[in-house]
Amino acid sequence: MSSLKLLKEQDLVVGLPDIKEDRQVCEGCVLGKQSREAFPREAISRASTPLELIHSDICGPMQTVTKAGNRFFLTFIDDCTRMCWVYFLRHKLEALCVFKKFKATVELQSGYKLKQLRSDRGGEYTSVEFEKFCDNAGIERQLTAPYTPQQNGVAERKNRTIVEMAKCLMLEKKIPFDFWAEAVNTSVYILNRCPTKAFSKKTPFEDYGGRKPGIKHLKVFGSLCYAHVPKQQRQKLDLASKRCIFLGYGSCEKGYRLYNIETEKVIISRDVIFSENECWDWNTKKETSVNIQLTEIREEEQGAEGSSYELEEQLEVNEMPCSNTETSDQEREAGSQNIDHTPLKYKSIAEIYEKCNMCIIEPESFEEAAKDDSWKKAMEAKITMIAKNNTWELVNIPFDKPIIGVKWIYKTKLNLDGSLQKNKAQLVAKGYSQKPGIDFNETFAPVARLDTVRTLVAVAAQRNWNLFQLDVKSAFLNGVLNEEVYVDQPSGFVMQGSEDKVYKLKKALYGLKQAPRAWYDEINSYFIKTGFYRSPSYFVH
Repeated sequence: MSSLKLLKEQDLVVGLPDIKEDRQVCEGCVLGKQSREAFPREAISRASTPLELIHSDICGPMQTVTKAGNRFFLTFIDDCTRMCWVYFLRHKLEALCVFKKFKATVELQSGYKLKQLRSDRGGEYTSVEFEKFCDNAGIERQLTAPYTPQQNGVAERKNRTIVEMAKCLMLEKKIPFDFWAEAVNTSVYILNRCPTKAFSKKTPFEDYGGRKPGIKHLKVFGSLCYAHVPKQQRQKLDLASKRCIFLGYGSCEKGYRLYNIETEKVIISRDVIFSENECWDWNTKKETSVNIQLTEIREEEQGAEGSSYELEEQLEVNEMPCSNTETSDQEREAGSQNIDHTPLKYKSIAEIYEKCNMCIIEPESFEEAAKDDSWKKAMEAKITMIAKNNTWELVNIPFDKPIIGVKWIYKTKLNLDGSLQKNKAQLVAKGYSQKPGIDFNETFAPVARLDTVRTLVAVAAQRNWNLFQLDVKSAFLNGVLNEEVYVDQPSGFVMQGSEDKVYKLKKALYGLKQAPRAWYDEINSYFIKTGFYRSPSYFVH
């Protein structure tokens, strides 16, 4: 209509009658040409106090799983101060448990109450449990309209900034993507100490905490560094430091998060020397071919000179190259003078290892163990034993309970002469992630003191009693749990069609905080039922 009116007013055409503008809705035009309204560049109003409005969003899943098994990260951004908090998740359904932890932490730290939560309409935010918790806590929900992520723009833009910054940190020092969570955590740590367009002359850290942040401790992410080894953990000739890779800053500790190259574990240390211009060549950790000389000396019974033969093998070692100490010429000339005739049963296992020309290689991850049939059989045997013991049951993921991870531990068992006895795989729970009052209550369990054992032996000797010693195989796995504990399905044994389910533990696993207590309660109840009574030190019939 405006175009027709313009044609008439400026005499651009001939014969056009006067046209009155019609403000009624033209259905044909609406159906054929309707577009979305423009989104405001800035919010009309801003929160005036901390925690008045919190923006939240989940980013993921990432194509690479972290070493802790996480695929997502969840952010909370305070609208007033733009302070950001980040948490890492294995499943989206853990959002409610994380939100409870976040709410309790920030309310205690700031002294304010969380009033409003703005998020998208993801299932993790709209579940019945999440809605019920917010209603009971008096938290107002602000959900975006369907297919309108722009209404949650603060969280969406923050997640994009964090991901891009984390990628740059890893690419600069060629850090593997397995450490994306460390890069994301470091990015949030730095962004909270950087200026923001939301307000000037203050950083989010200062606006939220009331003091200016110190930045002298900031270092280049992924750089090579050297962590001091305390005197209590080394001997005179041991190295005074260990080579590490800088991965970020401690959250509960005043120290740096470092990746120990030798042990492949993350440690915390404050005594660190940085070489920020250098980076670790991760290709050196790949498989390398190593030539190892295996020498055996045989002596004739008649005392003639021994004949020796050398066997050269190609061993594929998935670690730093191993080296073995060959027998020197002087030792060969000495002959039988250097032979230790002590029977094997009187030697320590460490001495036997020193005499063996062998390199024991144990897998440090499931991916390595899955390549060897012997380790696969060991894991299958362990899973069979757990299932036979009725340790767990497969259930849907709970909304209000945390999920504890599990990990395979591998150990090579040797005979006294150094020969291979068996490969043993143990499934342990990551008990360090358990929270008191949620995953466990009582953990104390009495243990036998050496004084008690000596007293019992002395009494038995005086009265001519017979002593019997027994060992309960997989003792901890027989302890019945009183709490609700859920664990992930172990790597390599995820049930097909049930990838989104977890195991609810009926009995304890190694690594759980309450495993010793559960086993003690089991044997205590058994002895009481069979007529024993408990003295301060032991059970008496």
